This record gives sequence, structure tokens and C-alpha cells, in this order.
Amino acid sequence: MSKLENYILGKWIPGDGEGQSLFNAVTGEQVASATTKGIDMAAALQYARTVGNPALRKMTFHERGLMLRALALHLRNHLDSFYQLSYQTGATKADSWVDIEGGIGNLFAYASLRRKFPDQPYCLDGEYHSLGKANTFMGHHLLLPKEGVAVHINAFNFPVWGMLEKIAVNLLAGVPAIVKPATITSFLTEAVVKEIASSGILPNGALQLLCGSAGDLLNHVNEQDVITFTGSAGTGQMLKSNPHILASNVPFTMEADSLNCIVLGEDVTPDMPEWDIFIKEVRREMTTKSGQKCTAIRRIFVPQNKLEDVHLSLGKALAQTTIGNPLNEKVRMGSLAGEAQRQEVKAQVQKLLASSQLIYGSLDSVELIDADNTKGAFMSPLLLLNEQPFNNTAVHEVEAFGPVSTLMPYQSIDDAVALAKLGKGSLVSTIVTASQDLATKYVLGAGTWHGRMLILNNDCARENTGHGSPLPLLVHGGPGRAGGGEEMGGMRGVKHYMQRLAIQGSPDMITAVSHVYQPGAKGRTPAVHPFQLYFEELQVGDQLVTGKRLITAEDIDRFANLSGDHFYAHLKDTDFTGTMFEKQVAHGYLIMSIAAGLFVDSYRKNPVLLNYGIDELRFTKPVYPGAEIHVRFTCKEKTAQEKKTEEDIPKGIVKWYVEIFDETDEPVGVATILTMVKKKY
Repeated sequence: MSKLENYILGKWIPGDGEGQSLFNAVTGEQVASATTKGIDMAAALQYARTVGNPALRKMTFHERGLMLRALALHLRNHLDSFYQLSYQTGATKADSWVDIEGGIGNLFAYASLRRKFPDQPYCLDGEYHSLGKANTFMGHHLLLPKEGVAVHINAFNFPVWGMLEKIAVNLLAGVPAIVKPATITSFLTEAVVKEIASSGILPNGALQLLCGSAGDLLNHVNEQDVITFTGSAGTGQMLKSNPHILASNVPFTMEADSLNCIVLGEDVTPDMPEWDIFIKEVRREMTTKSGQKCTAIRRIFVPQNKLEDVHLSLGKALAQTTIGNPLNEKVRMGSLAGEAQRQEVKAQVQKLLASSQLIYGSLDSVELIDADNTKGAFMSPLLLLNEQPFNNTAVHEVEAFGPVSTLMPYQSIDDAVALAKLGKGSLVSTIVTASQDLATKYVLGAGTWHGRMLILNNDCARENTGHGSPLPLLVHGGPGRAGGGEEMGGMRGVKHYMQRLAIQGSPDMITAVSHVYQPGAKGRTPAVHPFQLYFEELQVGDQLVTGKRLITAEDIDRFANLSGDHFYAHLKDTDFTGTMFEKQVAHGYLIMSIAAGLFVDSYRKNPVLLNYGIDELRFTKPVYPGAEIHVRFTCKEKTAQEKKTEEDIPKGIVKWYVEIFDETDEPVGVATILTMVKKKY
């Protein structure tokens, strides 16, 4: 029997003593032991802050994103070994796919998210605010990577996904992590971290691992650290109330197991495709990972007049679930994570049975394939019935963290909303309905009590990712009992590990600090037209002020005929009484097109490969025939692009701030133009 090691201070270190015994959930055999006894937790935190953090903070978002991509590609080369260990946690191949490849998928997702950020270590957040009439004083928000460490305390049910979905976010933000997985399945997490460490892809100190107790780790966190917790609401509240955390105001995000629910719409009948979709979704959520998911369906609400039909349909569906050794290809549901977990689930079910009845499954027996129930932690799916959910409220308070769910009736959509709220905050809820009206009423009625809602019908059934699948670019978390926190969520998640700083000063100063041109800042006039400069040669603030162009009625007429845009305001013979205009007005897109003619370096071949698009185009003042317009054209921001192939042209995206003025020097339009510019080398 092996002892798991802790990856601390850049070294693999076993804890002192024998530690906690870890077992194969299928056979009951002891596979390892784990302990963190003797580990200096304060030193581990300090190592992350002084070694890992500076290394990550120096990297740009794009460099960090490419690092995540390289890590994902590396881990994909070792899937077979991860799957073999995952079976020992009781997971089937499908369960393991969600955990292992789902976790790696998060790395890929956040690697791609780098394109939403600039190619620098920090970024601006939101829009600027002019704070003076003369535009010499302004404010903005800056996001800087925190100088601490992300401490992740994870649950047992997803030993790979639970780690990778969190570190993907903090690493992209530029913050190192210490991961403390649940000890019972930490042997799989250790195997993944060993591959990460051996790859050399992450800088030293970017990731550390504790296999065993967290000890006094939380007593040494400081104001720059961030703590995330996944697990039971009770444990989360205990950790969150640590006096040291409270005294230092350390951010604490909790994603807790919750009493998630699914609602069958009143419109759905057994002959509709939504009926089968509903039954399939409930069965999948009860049996995937043996129901050991923080997002699993615990409460099932159906119309009173369909209660018996749903009961029969669910019973038939659950009866098709083969249970046993997950290495057997015929098996569709494996074991729970361990015997202690099985006993815990049974104890919680007994609490529920005080006010509910068991209508499918058995607490004491289960038919198995290629497995022994006296050795493995197997359990039958259990479907309970609570006929009075407003009076018998234990079902809204007690969670059995296994293949257990309770069926309950409701009279109207308002009742369904009220019942959903009795869970006091959930990670996710699903409504299965073909009625847009019912979906709207449910989402607006119960939405404040859930972190995510799935509206499921036949239209999206084929592509939907399922009730229990959090997605990297969407928020994962929920109010109240669910922990009150948010994880992942795309750019929102990254910002959780960054300090939002309000900065005030002149446009020139904000431009210098942010490396993004701010309106009102002084420009620089290069010796040649900016379009003659390669990507590396361009500097933020390079500026061109163009000559003037007279706008005539003939221009407007010709553009109307060419584009087919004969909106009344662009016609000379329109009666403009009661309109916003004095007379025939130029098309906004005509003004933008003429502006392009003024700032584009025409006829000569240059490093600009193509126009990539227009952002934030606004027309701020009508342009009438006789007006003269000119353009101030400024390099706003640069983002390098990596080559996709050896033959690919080296290039980057340049954003240009375009200001269009009339003869009174008042702005008539503003936009951000994107061009793809060739690199010199």
C-alpha cells in the first residue's frame, strides 16, 4: 500500500505517520493512505505568494492562456491512467468522462478566453468616465492580479474536474493555487498533479497539493488570498466563520450541495416529446456519479394529475439502470465513493422517510453485475414520494447525497415556484415545458433562488448539456443554502482573483498606466502614415489627423441609391416638420465610409492585411449637406496573435479610435476600428 504525497514547496513530500486509509469503492480494498501531518502550511502559502505569484503576474493573459492550453494537451496524453484510477472511486466510464475530460475541457475553455483580454498582465474594466468639462480629468477601473494565493478546498465527487475547473480560472488571472481535495478520492487528484508537475508547463509555485487534512492552513491566509470551498453547506459555514478569515476579510466563495429541483410543466402530456425528455433527465441526474453531484436533482415537482403517470414512467426508466463494477461494459451506475458515504446517505434517507414513502428501490438490497455488495459501496436508486410537500418540509431541508430523489405534486405554476423556493437557495433548477408562458413565469418567479436555470424542451433537447452540467463560461453557484458564491462564469470568474482598482487622472496618465489610448490624451504623429507601420512598430497613441471632406446632397442621394437605404430622413423632398432633423441628413454609414476614405492609406500595399470589424460605432450629431468632416485616427490598443501553423502570417489585431468631427470641431461620430496588421518578424 502506498502513501500519497503532498506537492509542497516544489517537492513531493509524504506526511508524517500512517494517515487516513483510502479504499477502492468497488472492491473495498485499501489502495493508499494520506496525511498532511508535519506539513508547514504557513510556508506553503508563503511559497505560493513569493515564488508562484510573481512568476504568474509577469505573464500576460495570452501567455497564461497558452499555458493552460499546453497543460490541457499534455493531460490528454495520459487519459488511460486517469481512467484506471477513476474506476476505483466507483465511477463508470461515463462518470469519469465528466470528471476527467470535463476538467480538461475547462482548461481549454479558459485558454480560449485569453482572447477576451489584452496581451498584458492586467486590464481595464468597463468604460471610462470623464470627470471634468474640459476632459482633462477622468476615471477608470483597472484589474490587477491579487498578490496572494487561491486556496481551493474541494469535494470528493469530482477529484479532477473540481481541481481543474478552479485552477483554470485563477491561473488565467495570474494567481497561484493550493488545492486541498477531499481525502477519500485524493489518490486520483494526486495522479493528475504529478503529471502537471512533471510537465514543467506551470511556473514553480503556481500549483501545490495537499492530500489529507487542511490542518491550520486557513489560519495563515492573508488579505490578498482567496478561498473557495465546494462541499456540504454545514462544513462550508464552519470554514467561512474562521476568526482569522473574518478578521482579515479574506474573500470566501462557497459552492455548496443544494436541494436542486426539476419541474414538469402543466402543459406536458405523456404523448409529447417533453415527457420522455423529463423522464430521461431525472434518471440521468439520479444515476450519474451515483447521484453524488452538487447539482443532482433532489426534488421532482409534477402536476397533481400526472403524479401516478410520472411515478410509473420513472420506475420503468430506473429499472433499466444496471449497477455494479464500473469496469464491466454492461454497468451504467457504479458505487458510491466509499462505505462511510453509503452509511451517510442511508441515514439521511431515514430522515426523509419520516414524512415520505419509498416507491422505488431498496435501502437494504441491490442487484449487481460483477460486484459484491458486502465489499463495495453500492446502493440502489431510491425514489421517494411526498404527497404533501407544503406540510412535510424535511424534503426541503435534508439532502441524501446519493442516488436519491423525491417526487412531489403541485397544483399550479405558482405552487411550483413556491415549492422551488422552499429549498432556500439552489445551484440549479430545470423546467421541462413547451410553453413559453409557463417558462417565463417560472424563471421570473423562482430565479432569485437559483444560480442557474435550464428551460428544457424538444427544441434544445439534442444539444442541451443537461441539468447537472455547469459550463465554464456561465456562473456556477447559487444563493442561500447553495453558498451565495459564484465560480467560473467566464470573465466574471477571472475577475474574482483580481483587485478592481479605481484610477483617476489625466487622459495621458490613464493611457500610460493602462496601455490603452483614452479619449483626450495627446497623440503622437509618426513620420509615416500609421498604416505603413508593422505591428511591432506601432505604438499606442500614434495618431493621424486627416484633411477635410465636403458632404453634398449628391453624396447622400448616390449613397441612398447604392445602398438601397431610402429612409425618409435621407430624402430631399421630405417634410421635416415634427422630425428630429432640419433637412436632408447624411446616412451614418455614409459618414463612416467617407471617414474611412480619409484615414485609409490608399493604393499602396502596406502591412495592414484586412479590416477586422467595427466596435462601438455611434453617430452623435446630424450631418447636413454643406458640412465638412475630418477624422482623428489614433492607435488605441494592440493584441498579438499566435501563429496557427508554420505557414501562417505573423500578425496582430490593432484597435483604432476613430473620431469624426464637422467644421465646428464638434464630434459627429465615434468608433473603434479593428485591423489585422502584419508583424515585421
